Amino acid sequence: MIRVYAAIGGMLGFLAVALGAFAAHLLKQRLSSEMLDVFQTGVHYQFVHALALLMVAALAATLGTSNAWYWAGGLFTAGVVLFSGSLYALALTGVRALGAITPLGGLCFLAGWLLVAWAAWRSW
Repeated sequence: MIRVYAAIGGMLGFLAVALGAFAAHLLKQRLSSEMLDVFQTGVHYQFVHALALLMVAALAATLGTSNAWYWAGGLFTAGVVLFSGSLYALALTGVRALGAITPLGGLCFLAGWLLVAWAAWRSW
């Protein structure tokens, strides 16, 4: 689990930087400022949660593995796919219905952070 989440975190971080550069250099001329902001919000949350996955891996290695760390990492990963992915799709296609998926990703992020707090608390 520790290696898997560290690897996923690294790849999501790489992709966040690449997508941010893609938006800044190529999408700037093709998207409205509103849709560019939507895309950049996806990049921001992806990068934050890439770091969160690295944190989960480090904390699990330090404090001991538990199901809470496993689920927190899984929820962060799902959150990136649902939250950031839906924002990327919305910005690139303009299909507003895709925005309905975004809150599900946000709920995954929230649940993941609660599990991080709970797992840390339990390790004392």
